[in-house]
Amino acid sequence: MPPGPHLSGGGRAPEDGAIAATGMGGAMDLATQEADSLRKPLGGPDGSGPQDKPRSLWSDAWRDLRRNPVFIISGLVILFLIVISLWPSVIASGNPLKCDLAKSQEGSQPGHPFGYNGQGCDVYTRTVYGARVSVTVGVCATLGVAILGSVLGGLAGFFGGAWDAVLSRITDIFFAIPVVLGGLVLLSVVTSSTIWPVIGFMVLLGWPQISRIARGSVITTKQNDYVQAARALGASNSRMLLRHITPNAIAPVIVVATIALGTYISLEATLSFLGVGLKPPTVSWGIDISSASQYIRTAPHALLWPAGALAVTVLAFIMLGDAVRDALDPKLR
Repeated sequence: MPPGPHLSGGGRAPEDGAIAATGMGGAMDLATQEADSLRKPLGGPDGSGPQDKPRSLWSDAWRDLRRNPVFIISGLVILFLIVISLWPSVIASGNPLKCDLAKSQEGSQPGHPFGYNGQGCDVYTRTVYGARVSVTVGVCATLGVAILGSVLGGLAGFFGGAWDAVLSRITDIFFAIPVVLGGLVLLSVVTSSTIWPVIGFMVLLGWPQISRIARGSVITTKQNDYVQAARALGASNSRMLLRHITPNAIAPVIVVATIALGTYISLEATLSFLGVGLKPPTVSWGIDISSASQYIRTAPHALLWPAGALAVTVLAFIMLGDAVRDALDPKLR
């Protein structure tokens, strides 16, 4: 008879690759079962592959955002604003610059649901077309501030030394400048009616805040073990910045920039209301609010509609920023 596996106590032969139970019971059998489990391939029941893929901070954040009603509502509002900013004629067929003084301060009429302002312009059409300027200014200013502040603050936090000291003192100087007062001084000498002087002013005074956030985040990230390991293995500064530090330090910058976008839209309206921001014939919510403020007793609708659109837009971006912050902050999980 050919030799076969030894059977004890009437038990069956173990499967290939398995470790047979000793029959002694207790800890010995438990140890053999554990060793047998370690010999099996990792993955699902059929051994085809891993059951769960490793999740990153961004995948967890996206999963949380999809379940957050605040993110969904604010995202839909912002999506609607972007659509009407790109194609305002979809919901407003009139010309925002066409006015008729004979209809000055008239109320709602068929085809003109928001009525007319003091110059006889259709308030509905101007409110829709005003979203284009406000969203464009907010997005461009936020991108400029985020890029400039992240680069300067990230380099200062990574290299430290004299570069960090000089940048810290420069940011202190900019923080000491009142934003509205700085806008009144700097933009009062600008004669251009385009949006670029306003965007340039916001970038000039807005980058120190992002710079401080980026600097602190980079200083915290570069002390992690994986960065120290990459440095010990001879990774260059550019590789550590691009591959190890930036992806793990950018989350606070994204949160602050998202919230600041609504602030920049509000700042543009404030400067335009004061007469130093955008100027006619540019269609802006701030310009419309300024011109309608003198008719608030006789034609309040001309003020309420652009002011309401501005408030909803700023609130939507602030809510979006809060939702992104909650999703990206591990301490809030």
